[in-house]
Amino acid sequence: MMNKNISITIKWFSDLRRYGPATSTIRIPEKSTIKYVLDKYHIPKEKKNLMILVNGLPHHKVDYVLNKGDIVAIFPPTAGG
Repeated sequence: MMNKNISITIKWFSDLRRYGPATSTIRIPEKSTIKYVLDKYHIPKEKKNLMILVNGLPHHKVDYVLNKGDIVAIFPPTAGG
């Protein structure tokens, strides 16, 4: 049985835009995770402490399974102070 693809929207913010366009809609295999997207865009390990929102809600687990139509916003780590 063939794997189906789904469409999601990715939004990169700040210095993460060097890895992809500010906003793009991509097709990924069904049941893909946030980690799959980070790996697809070759985000280096040191950038893994990212703030990730899916449909406006924070997600801290990279094994979260994405769904058709999800909007994934990825921000660089925030500096504490």
